[in-house]
Amino acid sequence: MTEMYDITIIGGGPAGLFAGFYAGMRTAKTQIIESLPQAGGQVAALYPEKMIYDVGGYAGIKAANLAKELEKQTRLVGTEIRLNETVVDIQAQADFYHVKTNRNEYDTRAILLATGNGAFNPRKLAVEGLDHLEDKKIYYHMPDVEHFENQDVLVAGGGDSAIDIALMLEPIAKSVSLVHRRQQFRGMERNVQRLQESTVKVMTPYLINDVREAVEGIDVDLKEIGTEALKATHFDKLIVNYGFTSSNKIIKGWEIDLAQEHRMFAVDSLMHTNMKNIYAIGDGIEYPGKLRLIATAFGEGPIAVNQIMNDLYPGKRGPVHSTSMFEK
Repeated sequence: MTEMYDITIIGGGPAGLFAGFYAGMRTAKTQIIESLPQAGGQVAALYPEKMIYDVGGYAGIKAANLAKELEKQTRLVGTEIRLNETVVDIQAQADFYHVKTNRNEYDTRAILLATGNGAFNPRKLAVEGLDHLEDKKIYYHMPDVEHFENQDVLVAGGGDSAIDIALMLEPIAKSVSLVHRRQQFRGMERNVQRLQESTVKVMTPYLINDVREAVEGIDVDLKEIGTEALKATHFDKLIVNYGFTSSNKIIKGWEIDLAQEHRMFAVDSLMHTNMKNIYAIGDGIEYPGKLRLIATAFGEGPIAVNQIMNDLYPGKRGPVHSTSMFEK
């Protein structure tokens, strides 16, 4: 007989993990299904060394460490975490949903989608023939910072992640340069201010026109925007942070028909989608005033879980204080 859950959370990033913890606080029988081999989502998988500053209670924490702490917290309440497992279909039944994965099948009374932007791939350089240099001299994710010790490093990108990487490498690398195609950066004002106060060499407005392997390191030709002028440069390593292309192909194959807005799940103020007992939180949703921050997702999870519990168990006692659950 297929096991029945109260809540199945699809996605094991920060949003899904904290929602799983809160669901355990409400004593809901809960599982988290994550397609990646580790919990923590996109930021932990691709930028484990990235420092995160906008999570309450931390003056700064590495993405990998945040993921570990969230996973530890979630396991405290008995929520099951299934890694390396992909949901391939969701079928609506009379009063529950049947969830099929690449490994198993489950029944669940409610579903909480925390899928972020779906499957993601980094946007790569528009230069042919560089595949053999990936993870050796060209990186689209952030490995251990020790890879860049005493190296001349070029970071490409104009958002907060690119600035964070450049600043993180500043005390470790021999030199750090940051190239962006616009004069202005897209990062938060405080981040841009920190960049301006650092020793990072800012190169704007330039595009990477060509990359060639050298005996040591790589030769990079930079093209100044609006001109045909090329600037020849040389670096040991290149980190490209142009963002990600996302795909929800698997979600499109599910039998359920979820309303979307701007390719995001449309939800109301209670995180409810257009389908009974299916809720959504995190970066993959849209509602007026939505902010794509981890801190925001932490607030959305409890809202959705409380509403699910109100629907499933109308007479059940509401939220309790966490201290009362863990006091000896």
